[in-house]
Amino acid sequence: MHLAQLNIGRLSAPLDSPLSAGFADALEEINALADGAPGFVWRLVGEGGGDATSVRPYDDPDVLVNMSVWESRETLFDYVYRSAHMEYVRRRREWFQHLGEVISVLWWVPEGHVPTVAEAKERLEHLRAHGPSPEAFTFRKAFEPREAAT
Repeated sequence: MHLAQLNIGRLSAPLDSPLSAGFADALEEINALADGAPGFVWRLVGEGGGDATSVRPYDDPDVLVNMSVWESRETLFDYVYRSAHMEYVRRRREWFQHLGEVISVLWWVPEGHVPTVAEAKERLEHLRAHGPSPEAFTFRKAFEPREAAT
Protein backbone atom coordinates (compact mmCIF):
# COMPACT_ATOMS: atom_id res chain seq x y z
CA MET A 1 0.00 0.00 0.00
CA HIS A 2 1.02 3.58 -0.64
CA LEU A 3 -0.16 6.77 1.06
CA ALA A 4 -2.19 9.34 -0.86
CA GLN A 5 -2.66 12.88 0.35
CA LEU A 6 -4.77 15.87 -0.60
CA ASN A 7 -4.55 19.35 0.81
CA ILE A 8 -6.45 22.40 -0.27
CA GLY A 9 -6.14 26.11 0.32
CA ARG A 10 -8.05 29.25 -0.60
CA LEU A 11 -5.76 31.95 -1.93
CA SER A 12 -5.90 35.33 -0.22
CA ALA A 13 -5.14 37.01 -3.55
CA PRO A 14 -5.12 35.80 -7.17
CA LEU A 15 -2.22 33.56 -8.07
CA ASP A 16 -0.79 36.19 -10.44
CA SER A 17 -1.01 38.93 -7.81
CA PRO A 18 2.13 40.37 -6.20
CA LEU A 19 0.65 39.21 -2.87
CA SER A 20 0.88 35.58 -4.04
CA ALA A 21 4.29 35.93 -5.67
CA GLY A 22 6.20 34.28 -2.82
CA PHE A 23 4.06 31.19 -3.21
CA ALA A 24 3.89 31.18 -7.02
CA ASP A 25 7.61 31.76 -7.37
CA ALA A 26 8.39 28.80 -5.07
CA LEU A 27 6.20 26.23 -6.84
CA GLU A 28 8.89 24.92 -9.17
CA GLU A 29 11.41 24.59 -6.33
CA ILE A 30 8.98 22.89 -3.95
CA ASN A 31 7.71 20.49 -6.62
CA ALA A 32 11.29 19.57 -7.56
CA LEU A 33 12.02 18.97 -3.88
CA ALA A 34 9.02 16.62 -3.68
CA ASP A 35 9.91 14.85 -6.93
CA GLY A 36 13.38 14.08 -5.58
CA ALA A 37 12.36 13.22 -2.03
CA PRO A 38 12.82 9.67 -0.73
CA GLY A 39 9.52 7.80 -0.95
CA PHE A 40 7.89 10.10 -3.51
CA VAL A 41 5.70 8.19 -6.00
CA TRP A 42 3.43 10.63 -7.87
CA ARG A 43 1.90 14.12 -7.74
CA LEU A 44 -0.97 15.81 -9.49
CA VAL A 45 -0.09 18.18 -12.30
CA GLY A 46 -2.46 20.24 -14.38
CA GLU A 47 -2.62 21.03 -18.04
CA GLY A 48 0.79 22.03 -19.24
CA GLY A 49 2.48 20.07 -16.45
CA GLY A 50 4.71 21.51 -13.77
CA ASP A 51 2.19 22.10 -11.02
CA ALA A 52 -1.49 21.65 -10.19
CA THR A 53 -2.54 25.31 -10.03
CA SER A 54 -4.71 24.89 -13.14
CA VAL A 55 -6.72 22.12 -11.43
CA ARG A 56 -9.71 23.82 -9.80
CA PRO A 57 -12.19 21.09 -8.76
CA TYR A 58 -14.18 23.29 -6.36
CA ASP A 59 -16.83 25.85 -7.21
CA ASP A 60 -14.62 28.47 -5.60
CA PRO A 61 -11.96 29.38 -8.19
CA ASP A 62 -9.59 30.57 -5.45
CA VAL A 63 -9.25 27.06 -3.99
CA LEU A 64 -6.06 25.29 -5.03
CA VAL A 65 -5.40 21.58 -4.56
CA ASN A 66 -2.24 19.60 -4.00
CA MET A 67 -2.33 15.84 -4.27
CA SER A 68 0.42 13.23 -4.17
CA VAL A 69 1.24 9.60 -3.41
CA TRP A 70 4.10 8.42 -1.19
CA GLU A 71 5.61 5.06 -0.25
CA SER A 72 4.79 5.57 3.42
CA ARG A 73 3.45 7.95 6.03
CA GLU A 74 7.01 8.48 7.26
CA THR A 75 8.36 9.56 3.86
CA LEU A 76 5.52 12.06 3.39
CA PHE A 77 5.98 13.37 6.94
CA ASP A 78 9.71 13.82 6.36
CA TYR A 79 9.07 15.79 3.17
CA VAL A 80 6.39 18.01 4.69
CA TYR A 81 7.95 18.70 8.09
CA ARG A 82 11.67 17.84 7.89
CA SER A 83 12.73 19.35 4.57
CA ALA A 84 12.95 22.83 3.06
CA HIS A 85 9.20 22.48 2.41
CA MET A 86 8.60 23.36 6.06
CA GLU A 87 9.66 26.97 5.42
CA TYR A 88 6.65 27.33 3.12
CA VAL A 89 4.32 25.58 5.56
CA ARG A 90 5.30 28.22 8.13
CA ARG A 91 4.53 30.99 5.63
CA ARG A 92 1.16 29.64 4.41
CA ARG A 93 -0.84 32.41 6.12
CA GLU A 94 0.90 34.92 3.84
CA TRP A 95 -0.85 33.39 0.84
CA PHE A 96 -3.83 31.36 2.05
CA GLN A 97 -6.91 32.13 4.11
CA HIS A 98 -7.67 30.24 7.30
CA LEU A 99 -10.66 28.07 6.33
CA GLY A 100 -11.69 26.94 9.80
CA GLU A 101 -12.15 23.35 8.67
CA VAL A 102 -10.02 20.34 7.80
CA ILE A 103 -7.96 21.06 4.69
CA SER A 104 -5.88 17.90 4.33
CA VAL A 105 -6.53 14.19 4.26
CA LEU A 106 -4.49 11.00 4.03
CA TRP A 107 -5.60 7.56 2.85
CA TRP A 108 -4.04 4.30 1.74
CA VAL A 109 -4.15 3.23 -1.90
CA PRO A 110 -2.94 0.01 -3.52
CA GLU A 111 0.56 0.32 -4.94
CA GLY A 112 0.25 1.51 -8.55
CA HIS A 113 -3.12 3.23 -8.02
CA VAL A 114 -3.26 6.88 -9.08
CA PRO A 115 -6.10 8.54 -7.17
CA THR A 116 -8.47 10.90 -8.94
CA VAL A 117 -9.30 14.37 -7.73
CA ALA A 118 -12.91 13.23 -7.24
CA GLU A 119 -11.70 10.37 -5.03
CA ALA A 120 -9.58 12.78 -3.01
CA LYS A 121 -12.46 15.21 -2.53
CA GLU A 122 -14.63 12.33 -1.29
CA ARG A 123 -11.95 11.35 1.24
CA LEU A 124 -11.71 14.93 2.52
CA GLU A 125 -15.49 15.16 2.86
CA HIS A 126 -15.53 11.81 4.68
CA LEU A 127 -12.90 13.06 7.12
CA ARG A 128 -14.83 16.29 7.71
CA ALA A 129 -18.10 14.44 8.27
CA HIS A 130 -16.87 11.47 10.34
CA GLY A 131 -13.47 12.33 11.74
CA PRO A 132 -10.38 10.18 11.31
CA SER A 133 -11.00 6.59 10.24
CA PRO A 134 -9.16 3.99 8.17
CA GLU A 135 -10.83 5.52 5.07
CA ALA A 136 -9.61 9.09 5.68
CA PHE A 137 -7.21 10.28 8.36
CA THR A 138 -4.56 12.80 9.39
CA PHE A 139 -0.96 12.67 10.58
CA ARG A 140 -2.23 13.29 14.11
CA LYS A 141 -4.69 10.38 14.02
CA ALA A 142 -3.34 7.90 11.51
CA PHE A 143 -4.24 4.33 10.62
CA GLU A 144 -2.05 1.53 9.32
CA PRO A 145 -2.62 0.08 5.82
CA ARG A 146 -3.92 -3.20 7.26
CA GLU A 147 -6.64 -1.26 9.12
CA ALA A 148 -7.71 0.46 5.89
CA ALA A 149 -7.91 -2.87 4.04
CA THR A 150 -10.40 -4.40 6.47
